[in-house]
Amino acid sequence: MTTARYRPTWDLALDPLVSCKLCLGEYPVEQMTTIAQCQCIFCTLCLKQYVELLIKEGLETAISCPDAACPKQGHLQENEIECMVAAEIMQRYKKLQFEREVLLDPCRTWCPASSCQAVCQLQEMGLQTPQLVQCKACDMEFCSACKASWHPGKGCQDSMPVTFLPGETSSAFKMEEDDAPIKRCPKCKVYIERDEGCAQMMCKNCKHAFCWYCLESLDDDFLLIHYDKGPCRNKLGHSRASVIWHRTQVVGIFAGFGLLLLVASPFLLLATPFVLCCKCKCSKGDDDPLPT
Repeated sequence: MTTARYRPTWDLALDPLVSCKLCLGEYPVEQMTTIAQCQCIFCTLCLKQYVELLIKEGLETAISCPDAACPKQGHLQENEIECMVAAEIMQRYKKLQFEREVLLDPCRTWCPASSCQAVCQLQEMGLQTPQLVQCKACDMEFCSACKASWHPGKGCQDSMPVTFLPGETSSAFKMEEDDAPIKRCPKCKVYIERDEGCAQMMCKNCKHAFCWYCLESLDDDFLLIHYDKGPCRNKLGHSRASVIWHRTQVVGIFAGFGLLLLVASPFLLLATPFVLCCKCKCSKGDDDPLPT
């Protein structure tokens, strides 16, 4: 029979506290979680919030250790993630994992039919050339390369229109009808779900930025000028004040660098003769013969 031992309050206060690298707070060991693969330790609350954020944003399918300087570059295992997040978040994580697996598997592809989201198997022989694929769920026959209807004897079109999912319109400029929550990236054709937020989208796979409505590239549109004219005018999803504030921040950053360069340039000009002089002296000293 085991007898419970009374532990006084002063003894509990002597327990060592462990520091969390994320919030820099100190907590008892009971409130900390250790990642099995790399043995890095964080407070359970911080690690839980970190994992949930990555899953909700769809940023990673392999969740790495939050310590950027982790010597082992560890990753959280699926059972560790399942212990700290809710069931619906874990379900989303598994869905992201599956989508990533299909994307990286050369022998599998998604059915492009608007009413079907099945995964189709490709023939391992001849993966480098377009081949006929028949979806077992909807019987659609399509080209493995361009995802268009099967076109025997014809080459794939370079500018193949994007295939939309249920509820999407075939025209990118029918703004009022284009309320589909899922589309495909215009660059890499990966499915993207828009739950909320603005119309400025970034593909998690290829990092391509584009407009959700017309699919035009926004990679170089730092000031979001795209939403000032045309069919996407005022369709960003933010108030006009927030757009102006965004532009002010971007301009302020560039102006700050320019001002810093302008202020530092006189000092650089003044320092140049001294640098050149020191360099000349060093070169001259190297050429002097050694004393005998």
